[in-house]
Amino acid sequence: MDQDEILLDAEERMEKAASVAHDHFQGLRTGRASTGLVDSIRVDYYGSPTPLKQIATISVPEAQQIMIRPFDQGVINEIAKAIQSSDIGLAPNSDGRVIRLNVPPLSTERRKQMVGRLKDLAEEARVAIRNIRRDANKHADTSLKDKLMNEDVHEQTKEQIQELTKQYEGKVNSMADAKEKDIMS
Repeated sequence: MDQDEILLDAEERMEKAASVAHDHFQGLRTGRASTGLVDSIRVDYYGSPTPLKQIATISVPEAQQIMIRPFDQGVINEIAKAIQSSDIGLAPNSDGRVIRLNVPPLSTERRKQMVGRLKDLAEEARVAIRNIRRDANKHADTSLKDKLMNEDVHEQTKEQIQELTKQYEGKVNSMADAKEKDIMS
């Protein structure tokens, strides 16, 4: 692999890791209702697990309520079961056409637990980014050994890999800090 291929691969993979972290952060509950809480819940839709956002309209009509309106009314019970079996801790209220989820305000203790979970998710993302850095550095070392790049290009590549690592770790940290403020307020 040449320098450009190594850097492009590392950047794409780091972006993907940051994106996954963002999705996980969205799923964490704050004191307010958010469609991100239920977007990724998988519903057994005619035998295949399907993300909720693909089979229903999800809205927030009030600050403490999420409303789910399925496109196909026949799956409303499956949606309710999927919400109950998920780890969001909300009880679905169905009237046969829509499902309403009331989001109670979080206690201080529960907020602290959520922040702890947030920090764990952020650390997982940073570890993933560091693993990508390790892989990219291995590719650079292999390219040097195979004489596909010289010493100067090798050192430059490793420096750029480190810059990418710092950039994406910073991105994860800033997303985590913003979510922590959201949870604690």
